[in-house]
Amino acid sequence: MSHRGKKLRGLADPFVIAPPDGARVRTRLMVDAADRAVLEELGAYLGRLASADLARRVSEGALTAKEKAESRRERKRELTAASSSRWAGTITRTTEDAYGLAKRNLGAERRSLQARVAKLAQRTRVAAGEKKGKVFGYATAAERWQKQCRLQVLTTRLAAVETQLATGALSICRGGRRRAKNRHNLAASGQTPSEWRDEWEASRWFITADGERDKPWGNETIRWHPIEGWLEIKLPDPLAQMANRPHGRYRLSAPVTWPHRGDEVAAQATGGSLRYDITYDSGKDRWYIDASWGFDAEPIASLDQLRRGRVVAVDLNLGHLAAAVLDSFGNPIGVPTTIPLALDGMAASHRDGLIRSAISQILAAVVAHHAAAVVIENLDFVEGRIEGREHTGNRPSRGRRGKTFRRHISGLPTAKLRDRLSQMAHNLGISVVAVDPAYTSRWGAQHWLDSLKTQYPTCSLTGHHAAAVAIGRRGLGQRLRRRDTSARTSPVDGERATASASKGGPIPVLAGLPDDAPSRETKPRNGMGHPPKDGRETVMPTGREEFQAAHDRSVSPADQYSLSLSA
Repeated sequence: MSHRGKKLRGLADPFVIAPPDGARVRTRLMVDAADRAVLEELGAYLGRLASADLARRVSEGALTAKEKAESRRERKRELTAASSSRWAGTITRTTEDAYGLAKRNLGAERRSLQARVAKLAQRTRVAAGEKKGKVFGYATAAERWQKQCRLQVLTTRLAAVETQLATGALSICRGGRRRAKNRHNLAASGQTPSEWRDEWEASRWFITADGERDKPWGNETIRWHPIEGWLEIKLPDPLAQMANRPHGRYRLSAPVTWPHRGDEVAAQATGGSLRYDITYDSGKDRWYIDASWGFDAEPIASLDQLRRGRVVAVDLNLGHLAAAVLDSFGNPIGVPTTIPLALDGMAASHRDGLIRSAISQILAAVVAHHAAAVVIENLDFVEGRIEGREHTGNRPSRGRRGKTFRRHISGLPTAKLRDRLSQMAHNLGISVVAVDPAYTSRWGAQHWLDSLKTQYPTCSLTGHHAAAVAIGRRGLGQRLRRRDTSARTSPVDGERATASASKGGPIPVLAGLPDDAPSRETKPRNGMGHPPKDGRETVMPTGREEFQAAHDRSVSPADQYSLSLSA
């Protein structure tokens, strides 16, 4: 039941990623001097109210659900007298969101510290250079002493975090802690004191209005007319003298348009609720407005439906994506391709743009090949991220190799890519399937790399392209291994393999094989499961089937199409 004595872990079932439950669209505001003065005064005034409300909520500490509701009701009553009921409701809602986010972040830090402390305590209890059970001690006494010092530091940090969570005295910085720290090192940030001050103040401005479904144009505080294009803001009573419309409203001088997804924003403004966020970018000296709204729950396609058509499989790597198109039988179509994705050293906005560009190329391939879905790995590296440099196992954790591995892990935009892909694919009506990443690289290179290189000898194909094929086959419900036969793999083959594995019996051979085909229970030549010298394919020994049921098998690509990914 193992490769070289190591037990193979069970595989999680593929699943269709749920589409996003909302949308957010941004456009630029063209403002004149009068508009700018009003927006700056409004943002600064509401920002001071938001800061005071957040400070009060933090000072109250941990509250029960009833105490939290009473606190918000009391704070909203006081803010209403200084602004309006709707501005007060948005401010208190934002405060509760910020407090909840800070609490979740602190909880994640506590889990990480607990995992690191447990790992260090476990290994420091073993003498240097010795082994106790399955736990290895550190290589030298000097390293063990350094780890003991680190254990004391992390234990102290853990105690402080637990105290914060128990009392609810969280540390929250409006405007961003990183931006606040830049004030003490302006040379490194490349800013002058006045530039930093402008950016800091703009980041603490507050112009946000929650939507209301039953109100005209979906919002009573900030209104946008989808036909005429005007944008009006209801000013608080202390700023009512700056209004240029009746009832304390101010209308911007220039009409507002939404070049991207403007028809969706107009439809939502006509028949639903819209939330608006107005922000200022001090670096570009530009004003922006974001419209956001929620979606009603929609049914998603099932795996059985998606497996009836082609798929585009994507393997995420540091610096690039490897993609391959597969038909419904799990056979590669055309030459797998590489999509550059070099994100190291880039600004956050630039990284986001590069990710979107790479996703656009993937979705273009889906449309060109009339594929049903995109198949990706369900990567998260939760354990490695939580334990950090203390993480041990089959991954490097010490020295230069350990630093390189952690740098690679932090450089992979796993969550960002998955979220962006699901959002952009949903806009085109394309589904995204996530599969277990276990053994895709190893078995893809073992069973598919030579075949791909033989079929496309002039192309620079690597194990990453073979891994993409393995990922796609796992999403289609096929086995990862391939066998030499001219018959295509039927989709029913995966169901037969799963049914047979659940009964504990041997996996039946494919239809079309000769009657004297060798048994699939032939013992492999070595622990790695390599086929015998006569070229016959074998399976793992009896009892391994429970792990192999989801590992797809394929056929000879002799009758494949010759389309490219970008066709």
